[in-house]
Amino acid sequence: MGRRIVVTRARSQAGSFSRAIQGLGGEVIEFPTIRILPPESYELLDQAIRGIESYHWIIFTSVNGVKHFSLRFQHLKRNIADLKEMRITAIGPETAKTLESAGLSVDLLPREYRAEGILQELKPEDVRGKRILLPRAAGARDVLPKTLREWGAEVDVVEAYRTVPTESDPWFRKLLLERRIDMITFTSSSTVIYFARLFDGEEARELFAGTPVACIGPITQRTAEELGIRVDVVAREYTIPGLTQAITEYFEMQSEK
Repeated sequence: MGRRIVVTRARSQAGSFSRAIQGLGGEVIEFPTIRILPPESYELLDQAIRGIESYHWIIFTSVNGVKHFSLRFQHLKRNIADLKEMRITAIGPETAKTLESAGLSVDLLPREYRAEGILQELKPEDVRGKRILLPRAAGARDVLPKTLREWGAEVDVVEAYRTVPTESDPWFRKLLLERRIDMITFTSSSTVIYFARLFDGEEARELFAGTPVACIGPITQRTAEELGIRVDVVAREYTIPGLTQAITEYFEMQSEK
C-alpha cells in the first residue's frame, strides 16, 4: 500500500503487471527501457513459415515470440491446421496461454520457466534427428539451441522480433536522486541491460544506493548482478504473478522489522 514501484517492461506489455501492483494499493511508475519491434528482415522467418511442415517441434520462449510469429504466419496465409502435427513447447504459463488463445495446444510446459527448464524436461532421444524451430528475439541466450544441437537436433533460430532501448528521461533520474522510489523491477535481461546503459557506472551506484531491486527470475538476476546492480528480490515462480507475490512478501517483511 502506497509503495512506488517502477515497471521497466515495454509499455505494450506493462498493463497486467501495473494493474496487479495498483490492485494491491501500490503506485506504478512506468519507465519502459525497451520497445518491441518487428525484425529488421522477415527473410528467415518467412522461409521457416513457408516450410513449416518440415519441422517436428516449435519452441516458444516468450509471449512476444508467439505474437510476432502468429502475425507473420497469418500474413503469409498459412492455416493453423499446418501446425497440428508438430509438438509445441511454451517456456511458461503466459506463453502457453497465448498459444492456446490462438487455437494451439501445448505439448510441453516445463516446471521451471526458463530455457534450462525446457532442457530438463527433454531427453536427447526426444529430439535426435528432429528439426526444431525457435522463433525468438535477436540476441537471446544460446543455451537452448546449443544443447539441442549437441543432442543431435537440427535447430533453426529465427528472429521473430527485436528489442531496442528507449531514451532516458530527467524526471526519472530526479526521482531516483530524491529517493522517491521504493523499488525498481526487471522482467527480462534486456530490460536490465538497457536500463543500465542509461547511466554510467559511478552515477548508477549513487542512484541505486538504497533502492531495492526485484527480478522475475535467476537469469535476469544474474544479468543485473553482472552489471553491478544489487538484487534484493527474486521471484520463486518466474511469472508476473510470481514477481508480484515476491514484492509483496518483501515489503511485508520490511514492515515487520
